[in-house]
Amino acid sequence: MEITVNSLKDTEQLGKIIGRCLDEGDVLCLDGDLGVGKTALTQFIAKEFGVKEYITSPTFTIIKEYEGKLPFYHMDVYRLDSTDDMYDLGYEEYIYSEGVTVIEWSKKIEEILPEERINIYIKRIDDVRRVLYVDGSGKAYDKLVGELNSYENTCN
Repeated sequence: MEITVNSLKDTEQLGKIIGRCLDEGDVLCLDGDLGVGKTALTQFIAKEFGVKEYITSPTFTIIKEYEGKLPFYHMDVYRLDSTDDMYDLGYEEYIYSEGVTVIEWSKKIEEILPEERINIYIKRIDDVRRVLYVDGSGKAYDKLVGELNSYENTCN
């Protein structure tokens, strides 16, 4: 599925939709070039998910934990050298938990990600417009596709 967002307001709306679709144990993977908006989208998702704290990129800490309607885990694996580093961080405790996990730069650890997940690749068109390519499998993905189809139909 391909979604075009034309403004930060569109990105916020998309984040709200995604946030409403996530539930216990769900994993959302975000990929795209530096500065494309992965953390901004995460901020909007977290806000919809009930996180009160300001979300920042965990590039240097790798994992940040927040409280929302469920635990909300935000990972940025950009600086990792191998999937072994993820095992050292105890990533399974997050991914296979009762919380929701958002992973930026997930392609770097793709071989250890759960099969059921949502993948979003963000591509920059210009300073404000982005194209988001959404795929995945599982309950959360199916729910999100239904919501995004409804959203797309109201935009056209």
